[in-house]
Amino acid sequence: MRITWVQPEDLLPHELAASRDEGRDVAALAARWTAAGGDLTPPVSGASPTPAAPELRALAVELLDAADALPSVNAADEPDDLATVRAGWPAGWSLPTEVRYDRLHGAWLGRAVGCLLGKPVEKIPREGIREILTATDRWPLRDWFTAKGLPAEVAARWPWNRRSAPTSLAENIDGMPEDDDLNYALLALRVLETHGRGFTSADVAQAWLDWLPGGRVFTAERVAYRNLLLGYAPPQSARRHNPFREWIGAQIRTDVYGWVNPGRPDRAAELALRDAAVSHVRGGAHGAIWAAALAAAAPVADTVDEVLDAAEAVLPPRSRFAATVREARALGAGTDDWEAVVDELYARHGHLHWVHVRNNAALVAAALAYGRGDLERSITAVVSGGWDTDSTGATVGAVTGALTGASGLPTRWVAPLRNQLASSIGGFDGIGFDELAERTLTLAKQGGTEGNVA
Repeated sequence: MRITWVQPEDLLPHELAASRDEGRDVAALAARWTAAGGDLTPPVSGASPTPAAPELRALAVELLDAADALPSVNAADEPDDLATVRAGWPAGWSLPTEVRYDRLHGAWLGRAVGCLLGKPVEKIPREGIREILTATDRWPLRDWFTAKGLPAEVAARWPWNRRSAPTSLAENIDGMPEDDDLNYALLALRVLETHGRGFTSADVAQAWLDWLPGGRVFTAERVAYRNLLLGYAPPQSARRHNPFREWIGAQIRTDVYGWVNPGRPDRAAELALRDAAVSHVRGGAHGAIWAAALAAAAPVADTVDEVLDAAEAVLPPRSRFAATVREARALGAGTDDWEAVVDELYARHGHLHWVHVRNNAALVAAALAYGRGDLERSITAVVSGGWDTDSTGATVGAVTGALTGASGLPTRWVAPLRNQLASSIGGFDGIGFDELAERTLTLAKQGGTEGNVA
């Protein structure tokens, strides 16, 4: 059995790539690895095909320790501690703080719709998505994916995500199937209901161990899960032997922290940073606070530009993540040529792994600007762009669903959900999105007089 995302010989090539991306000199470490017979190619799916010899595995552990000990580069521009990040926030916020049930309901539904649209093509590259859609007469993307009419040779060249295809194609959708992009939202809801807004990173970590099956976590979360079991508490759980520390995982976990803080991106970002600290640093944490701020603004804002402005305001201004989303937003704004936008995003970020945070956040920012608040235009754009399709679809769907409200969402996108969400998290399997919105509304009411509810 080859367990993904935790074996030292598989982590090391990813660590070398991550360190180089961060500007750290790992040439000597790479040379020692190759001289011993190690492969520098990071396994895309998280595990190489065969186990390493004991000596090579021991060397991988040694080199991972050495990489962990290297100093950070440009640390002043990439802060992830609350005090430093908060120092750059505005003194006040101009967003409304009164939120309606319909907008929160729309946020939950939009998150599910966008996620579900992207599920069957997760891991399929952009060119494969386009070939599938063209072969089934559905390009450009404007509806659920289908296997009907798909030529066998195209299906063989671009196989569906094996876990998702049985429940996420037009012909078999029957409610919202389980997905980590929804599981983490449920877990955040549980953390808030259990511990209130004063929860700690340790509370989040304990919730993972209590409620998240180990086989349902991936990349940085799986490394952090392992570290927690080894006795490393946050924030060390995020930092030990974790080459995925700036990937997308924390960004998909924080919408609920925004929804319960309507009009207050700062409060949402603070909660998101505590959650992110279990598994992510720097850009990975910046993705978390950005997504939470999007979610805080979307249920009360009038336009997608207001939402994007609010989210950019919580980011460290000189960080790579902030530069990425600002540039991507500019590319997506005021154009109807989505393919040209995506071409440029791939030219800038195509070297990153398909679940890295920056490339996917770029797609999200560009799709939101391009979609102008319309759910269908936005989610179909971001999913057709490839990379982490279900996660980007979920984030874009949540923002545009919240902007629109449940009552204004197209029936053809919402009806297949059947107001039913599957989950392996105890107490949530089969729950309705209406109940989730009610529980989120209750938490928003508990935010004090600055988080008013209608």
